[in-house]
Amino acid sequence: MQKLVNVVALLSGLVSLSVVSGGAYLYLNKDAMIEDARAKATEAITEAITEALPGMIDSAMPEVPELPKETGGVLPF
Repeated sequence: MQKLVNVVALLSGLVSLSVVSGGAYLYLNKDAMIEDARAKATEAITEAITEALPGMIDSAMPEVPELPKETGGVLPF
């Protein structure tokens, strides 16, 4: 019975140690992770806007009538 209690205590200590070390790792590297996520988000947003922009401009611009090939005579004053 004592061996079982010792194993459970050892496993509990290992879990606690891993939680604390994982938290410390995240705390120490949070700035780098945030910058990485920000750079990836900026890249994805820029790419999405670049792909959507030509279609948005085409739909917003009115159709231009074709220019005449010949002109008429001179208007009198």
